Amino acid sequence: MIWDELTTLDFEGIDRKIPVLLVMSATEQHGPHLPLATDRLIGEHFAHSLHKKIPNDIIVLPAMSIGCSDHHMDFMGSLTLSHETFMSHVEDTVSSVIHHGFTNIVLLNSHGGNQAVGQVLVEKLGNTYPGVQIVMATWWKLGGSKLGMLNEGGAMSTGHAGEFETSIMLLIAPHLVRIDKYEKGKHTKTHPWAEGDMLHPPKIVLHRSIKEMTSNGVYGNPTYATKAKGLEITKLILDGLQRIVLDLKEL
Repeated sequence: MIWDELTTLDFEGIDRKIPVLLVMSATEQHGPHLPLATDRLIGEHFAHSLHKKIPNDIIVLPAMSIGCSDHHMDFMGSLTLSHETFMSHVEDTVSSVIHHGFTNIVLLNSHGGNQAVGQVLVEKLGNTYPGVQIVMATWWKLGGSKLGMLNEGGAMSTGHAGEFETSIMLLIAPHLVRIDKYEKGKHTKTHPWAEGDMLHPPKIVLHRSIKEMTSNGVYGNPTYATKAKGLEITKLILDGLQRIVLDLKEL
């Protein structure tokens, strides 16, 4: 079910244990070859693809299209919310859902900059609503070791606007992918313990803006992207996401 396509009367017969999913995304630069909407389009792709598989076991909320993207603001077009505004938006939305009696909430994150504040939200909302199960899942963490098997470009290929994001975009919005503008990330070296990508996130956190990390806004290698890989990624992520949703409903 799609939350804002329902009428008020439709809600009367809905089981309040059905998980309600909120996509947390961003509007920000993705190098010279991907649109600003990349994170939103990817998050919505997973949410609505899952809805097609289990339409009666999930309710999808309108996506949050702007996230915490201060570190991208050196690049034209990027939009950002402060951490405080982002948290208030999510808190108010989730509180509204809980007000209507729903007890299972899934925050599906599709932007790296939302991860830390998302963890705070899970803890804060969880303490505020002890009878509600609240989960945050960042999509690239759902694929497990099988996701790594799809990586062809090696270390640092699957970062921002790299191999994986570009593959998904070739699947879901090929008309928005500027294939002629593909560039490998122009990575700037830093401490080895602070480098990483989707598959190998750094164990030690060092704050750097994207401009400091890569001068062209790409942290990865889109030249290894394919539509077929986008489909394989989608299957893996949907398997993991479906398992979470159905597990929540059972308890």
